[in-house]
Amino acid sequence: MIRYALACDQHHEFEGWFAASSDFDEQSGRGLITCPVCASTMIRKQIMAPAVTGATKRGEAAPSADGAKRAMMMEAMARVRAHVEESFDYVGDAFAREARAIHEGKSEERGIYGEATVAEVKGLVEDGVPVAQLPPAPPKKNVVN
Repeated sequence: MIRYALACDQHHEFEGWFAASSDFDEQSGRGLITCPVCASTMIRKQIMAPAVTGATKRGEAAPSADGAKRAMMMEAMARVRAHVEESFDYVGDAFAREARAIHEGKSEERGIYGEATVAEVKGLVEDGVPVAQLPPAPPKKNVVN
């Protein structure tokens, strides 16, 4: 069985279990997958970190389960951030203004990222503008904590 994190076009998130990866595509194409909150059939897969275990080099201690999970999550967050930085438009400190304009149909529909104050983000959320914080940049390899 394969577990997918799913979301509908109204941004409701839920899980789905499928016997094979092709089953999601087939069932989704036929409109058989529905959101449990709003019954929308416009469903997409979310980004998920794979549950993969790896071998260690000879003589190295295997990472603890918590350490392996943390490393996997850090890698997944780095991939999300890299995808956003490569695929979305950077709008700097105009983020709140541009996100609101996109939401209201006054600006082109597209993915954006940038900076916003806590007050700006709170206002966007209160007005129903979908926003999410970008995962932090991964630590630099040559910088010691």
